[in-house]
Amino acid sequence: MDIPAGCRHPPGAPWSGTALASHEGARIVTPSISSIDLSSLTLVAWEVRSRARVHGPTRVGCAVLSIDGGIWGGCNVEHRFRSHDVHAEVNALSSMVANGGTQALALLVAAERRRFTPCGACLDWIFELGGPQAFVGFQSSPVSDIEWRSAEALMPFYPS
Repeated sequence: MDIPAGCRHPPGAPWSGTALASHEGARIVTPSISSIDLSSLTLVAWEVRSRARVHGPTRVGCAVLSIDGGIWGGCNVEHRFRSHDVHAEVNALSSMVANGGTQALALLVAAERRRFTPCGACLDWIFELGGPQAFVGFQSSPVSDIEWRSAEALMPFYPS
């Protein structure tokens, strides 16, 4: 099934999360998410990743679950003068906003690298549009486990 970047899927079941444990000082969160939403997040993140425009070695896709249940996608779009690159997380969040979404509940980052987490600039946007409790997942293949963290755990000293 081909899913265009910036697409919206019907809402799934209610979404929430729970902090489970501590690992090396970071809170590990495991969100409660419907299998429909999780499948859609995974599908969108990996599908848009295949369309990434890269000059470097890493293709990245991202899917955002908004507070109203919509799912939005974005990929990295790199520029030959690398300072103009658009990261997948910002692309997905921008798609959410452009289509009327107001708050991100969760983001899934798809990249064929272990623990490929958002950079500081992307986390700024995640805090802006999702807040410190937004869930951020990262996955190194479409069939691998998703590792989840809260935005706050990824950037614990973010100014309030």
